[in-house]
Amino acid sequence: MPDEKTLKQRVHDGDVINFAGAPLTATKEALEERLRKDTYHMIGVDVQHNPYSEERLVEFCRMANEMGVPVQLRIKHPRQAYLLGNYVDLGLLSVVVPLVEREETVDEAIESFYFPPMGRRSYVSGWAYRFREIKDRLKYAEWWNSNGILTLQLESVEAVTNVRKLVKPGVDMLVFGAADMAFDLEQHPESPLKSLEDCHVHVVEQVKDMDVRVGVGSQPFGKYE
Repeated sequence: MPDEKTLKQRVHDGDVINFAGAPLTATKEALEERLRKDTYHMIGVDVQHNPYSEERLVEFCRMANEMGVPVQLRIKHPRQAYLLGNYVDLGLLSVVVPLVEREETVDEAIESFYFPPMGRRSYVSGWAYRFREIKDRLKYAEWWNSNGILTLQLESVEAVTNVRKLVKPGVDMLVFGAADMAFDLEQHPESPLKSLEDCHVHVVEQVKDMDVRVGVGSQPFGKYE
């Protein structure tokens, strides 16, 4: 029997991925109750607009991973793309980089997120996702490069217009930031893009021949609660 598909493979194959949103402050009991409501493939956490500590993120990832559900984190700012390796060292499987507009941001994200030869991520801390199961350096690096999920959030006309330049090998998903996209559309009345729906249609058309998934609105795809 063939091996079960990885979550990253399911993303690229277009399978429905079921996300659960949760605050980092959730207790073990609250997280267990949240996960009982459905079958979830990943827990989404946002620190772009919320306070956090690294110690709490480590503990949250530990709880979630013990429950069999990996964690996706939206980081604070695109200028932190060079820190993705540090973020994922804390126990994450997936990262969302918000407000992406520039190729340089994507290059930094890929370089920091993936191990050689895909990137230049430094070898890991003891809290990294599945590190305790795969302790061999080369085997862990190969596993991570085949399983870590990197998502870019598009929130401007510039990002949507230049999306083909942003999608590079290693980028798994594209999502939209509805509110910030609305702000930017209002600042560009001359643009043929008038709505989030216009932006979505444009991006889908531009990347249809590329190996990346496009979300609807501010959600990846499938169910995101």
